Amino acid sequence: MPRPSQDQDQALLAAGAVLYPQLGCAGLSVRRVAEAAGVNPAMVHYHFGSKDAFLRALLQQHYEAMFGTLQLHSQGEADVMARLAAALLGVARFVRTHRPLVARVWADAQAGEAVAQDFLRANTPRHLGVLMALLQEAEARGRLPPQPLMTRFTFLVGAVVAPLILAGGMQAIGAVPPPMQALVDGDVLSDAAVQRRIDWALLGLASGV
Repeated sequence: MPRPSQDQDQALLAAGAVLYPQLGCAGLSVRRVAEAAGVNPAMVHYHFGSKDAFLRALLQQHYEAMFGTLQLHSQGEADVMARLAAALLGVARFVRTHRPLVARVWADAQAGEAVAQDFLRANTPRHLGVLMALLQEAEARGRLPPQPLMTRFTFLVGAVVAPLILAGGMQAIGAVPPPMQALVDGDVLSDAAVQRRIDWALLGLASGV
């Protein structure tokens, strides 16, 4: 018996990417995903085995795309500070683009959903490890003064990523006044704004103050 088209896998994952941030692990149903993808509900089980396995595949697909970019930026012969800046920009772009999904994963994990908790346990050490290794390399090469590693890391996340989560969340619930929308887009969410925060944050770390 020939295997159904691989296009069904991707159609289901694409539908899940739209529905999961809205519904979460508990609210997402196999039937609803299949209807949105235009395929028979049995195809979810055929391709993925179960709803939980489908959710794991959905989250992992998005994560691997981000992690591949992060690894690419972190490696090579470029100056370590340039690689660190590029890696931070890659993470920030992922959070900005997928903020509803990221927020839902955290909410589901806090609500006790095993799929979300397992996903975070398995993957969080991976990107943290890349960024921390860059920070350690920068110190070893004399580009950053000695400072506690976790202090550095939390400072960078707070300066670069946290504004995206906060501003994106305010936009999602309509809490940004219309006259300020353009300012938020340009001064908080744009690549230029993210890059400015990265530059400022790294200059702050390099100063040792």
